[in-house]
Amino acid sequence: MYVIVGLGNPGKKYSATRHNVGFETVDFLARKHGIRIDKIKYKAVIGEGTIGGEKVMLVKPQTFMNLSGESVFRILQYYHIPLDHLIVIYDDIDTAFGRIRVRKKGSAGTHNGMRHILYMIQDENFPRIRIGIGESSNRDLKDFVLQRFTKDEMPIITDAIERAASAAETIIERGTDAAMNAFNGTSQ
Repeated sequence: MYVIVGLGNPGKKYSATRHNVGFETVDFLARKHGIRIDKIKYKAVIGEGTIGGEKVMLVKPQTFMNLSGESVFRILQYYHIPLDHLIVIYDDIDTAFGRIRVRKKGSAGTHNGMRHILYMIQDENFPRIRIGIGESSNRDLKDFVLQRFTKDEMPIITDAIERAASAAETIIERGTDAAMNAFNGTSQ
């Protein structure tokens, strides 16, 4: 089984903000593959189904961003999921706006949700997909990531979310290397 975790903050207040593109990618995958995300378990809202012939669990932690590792840790422990079957999708201010970046492993960078996941599972060897949400420039980072996208940004970020979903599908169907080759360095 693959576990696809989209990072975000729960509640309507945070819906469609820059910090919630992980949630939106998981929602896109759910719609595309007919998976209902409607069970509350492991401090998350989850849904189970299949993608590319593989059983998957789609996960939206409900702990707020900075405690995302609690859900991930519980799921990995309960199901004994190998780390290469964990895919985390999240926003990134260090990736160019509208781009996605697939990695096999690595640090959390500036992302507190990823920092908490790494802290909880004590390992960085799992695939992740970062979605570039723009740079905060002179604005406070917290205020920036909780902003909604502008009308002009929406088509670009919608496309990035769809490509991030395709990257997750590629990881499941053909492996992380194939996804890195197909999606890194491209904006389309």
